[in-house]
Amino acid sequence: MEVSRVENLPPPPGVISSIKAGFDTIATHITAILLPLLLNLFLWLGPRLRMNALFDLVKGDAIQIWKAGGVSAEDIQRVLTWYNDTIPAVNLFWLLRTLPIGISSLLFPQATSATPLGNPSILQVGALNLLGWVFLLTLVGWIGGGLYFRSVAWIITSNKEDQRLSIARAISQTMLISIFWGILLMMIGMPIFLVLALVLQFSPFIANLLVLFVSLASMWVIIPLFFWPHGVFLKKQNVITSIISSFQMARFTFPTSSMFVLTVFLLTFGLNFLWAIPPEDSWMTFVGILGHSFVATALLAGSFIYYRDMNIWLQTVIDKLRPNSVNK
Repeated sequence: MEVSRVENLPPPPGVISSIKAGFDTIATHITAILLPLLLNLFLWLGPRLRMNALFDLVKGDAIQIWKAGGVSAEDIQRVLTWYNDTIPAVNLFWLLRTLPIGISSLLFPQATSATPLGNPSILQVGALNLLGWVFLLTLVGWIGGGLYFRSVAWIITSNKEDQRLSIARAISQTMLISIFWGILLMMIGMPIFLVLALVLQFSPFIANLLVLFVSLASMWVIIPLFFWPHGVFLKKQNVITSIISSFQMARFTFPTSSMFVLTVFLLTFGLNFLWAIPPEDSWMTFVGILGHSFVATALLAGSFIYYRDMNIWLQTVIDKLRPNSVNK
């Protein structure tokens, strides 16, 4: 009886078929790429928000403190070289790309890079408004990310008669997931970093083995975190219920789900190199932006499809394997 039940189980959703379904879905709902397209265009052609002027105000005092503390001239010069190469190139508008829920973006152009329209306008933050800018941009990123995920999830929803997730709930759940996600990563990442730094002082070989072990074990965390938002936007779950549901799905479908997440990451990062080939001051960059906006949205849709179909498959398997179930 049990053997017959196992043999009659339907196959789980495929990785490639889910991704293909995502591409087909977005191809018929092309307006879904509008938000990533607009964000990419803004980061490419829009103004740059820099903070080097603020840092320049305290650079002289910092150098005096380092000298008084006995820091060597070579170390000071090394820090200044890093500063001159890094800080002026930082564009705080990058904060509009929030994680794990956010509008996908391709471009992180340097704040000093040119565009086909010429040199972009430069805005500077001050000591009084730096935190305000960071809070505002992060908030806008959360709102945009919640609306983006909500719109793609609605396209994937099978029963269009169900009430759509409200905008207020989508945004509030996005904020909660982002905050808890950051806290969780800090709680996990900081102890691991400290242990690796300590082990590295005694044995680089053991530290490398530990890094390998952590990399393999991290998939048990990455997969639930990857699908954490999906329960909120597809099943209208809250933050806690969604992460529990995500862990349960990862537990029973780890090989297939890990392959799906790995495939999405490889496609995303691999194609990003292709989209970034044109120089930033060439109009050909728009082709890369268009391609990235479509592919990123299609992969997001594919992840929603995979999550939906995998949960349906799990429920089917549970029903068929129940002792009181009747095989027909």
